[in-house]
Amino acid sequence: MKIFSDNFERYGGVFLLPIILGLVAFLLIGRPSTWVTLTVAGLAMGMMIFLMASGLSLIFGLMDVLNFGHSAFVSFGAFIAATVLAALGLWVSADSIVLNLLALTAAISAATAFGALAGWFFERVIIKPVYTDHLRQILITVGALIVAEEILLVIWGGTPISVPRPAMLQGSFIIGDVAIEIYRVFAFLLGLAVYAVMHVTLNRTRIGLLVRAGVENREMVESMGFRIDRLFIGVFMAGSALAAMGGAMWAGYQGLITTHVGSDLLVLVFIVVIIGGLGSIEGSLLGAILVGLMANYVAFLFPKLSLASNMLLMMAILLWRPYGLRPAVKA
Repeated sequence: MKIFSDNFERYGGVFLLPIILGLVAFLLIGRPSTWVTLTVAGLAMGMMIFLMASGLSLIFGLMDVLNFGHSAFVSFGAFIAATVLAALGLWVSADSIVLNLLALTAAISAATAFGALAGWFFERVIIKPVYTDHLRQILITVGALIVAEEILLVIWGGTPISVPRPAMLQGSFIIGDVAIEIYRVFAFLLGLAVYAVMHVTLNRTRIGLLVRAGVENREMVESMGFRIDRLFIGVFMAGSALAAMGGAMWAGYQGLITTHVGSDLLVLVFIVVIIGGLGSIEGSLLGAILVGLMANYVAFLFPKLSLASNMLLMMAILLWRPYGLRPAVKA
C-alpha cells in the first residue's frame, strides 16, 4: 500500500484524479465524440465554479468566516451582466469582434466591480461584528442571502431573464464529428487566466506571501507586526468580485437565469471548497474540475444519479483525505 501511495504521489498525486476520472468515463461512454463534448463541457463548468469557489476558499482559510451569503454575489453578478448585455444589444449582435469584446468586457467588468463594492459593504457591516462566532456568522449570512434575493426580485422581478451571448461566442467549432461550443472554450480560458493571476499574486508578491502565511498561521504573522485584519477586507472584496465574475459567466452559459441562480450553485461551491481544502487555490481549481467533469459524465451515463454524484464524490474524497485534496492548513 505504501509503495502504491509513493508512486501515486511521485507521478502527480491528486492532480492525476481528473485524468483518471476522464479515462474511466471514456471507457464507459465508448464514443470519442461524445466523450470530448462532455469533457469540454465539464472543464468549462468547472472553471466557472472555480471563479465562484476560489474566493470563498480564501475567506474560509484566512478569515475563518462561514459566509453562506456568498451566492448573493453570484446572483447579482449574473443579473448585472445580463442587464449590461441587454443594454448593449446592438454591440452584442453586431458582426464585429471589437464591438462584441467591448460589450462582453463591459458586462464582466460591471459585475466584477459591483461584487468588489458589495463585498466591502458586506464585510464592514455584516461580517465584522460576528468574527470568531460561527453560529452567528451562519445565521446572519443566511439572513443576508434571503434579503439579497428579495432585492433581486424587487429590481428584476420573478420572471426568468434571457441572457444574450455576443455574436463572437455563439456557435461551435466543428472538428471531425465533434462539436465544441465557443462559449465553453472562452469560459475555460478565462478561468485559467484568473487562476494564473491568482497563482502569481499569491506566490510572487509580498501581499500574496502575507495572505498565504495568514492562512497557515495567523498568530505567527501578527506576532511579527503585520496587521492581518487589514488584509481581510481586501481578501473579502476579491472573493466577492470573483463570485460576481463567475455569476456573469454562468449567466451566459445558462442563457436563462432566475433570482435563485446563486442559491442553486451554493451547494456546488461549498463542495468544491471542502474537497479542495480550505485556503487553497490549487485545491479549489482541482475540486472544481472534478465537480464539473463528474456532473457532466454522470448526467450522461446515469441520469438518475446526477443530483447525488458530487455529494458521493465529496464523501469519497473526505474518507480518503479528511482535510481535502490540497489543504493550505490542516485545522
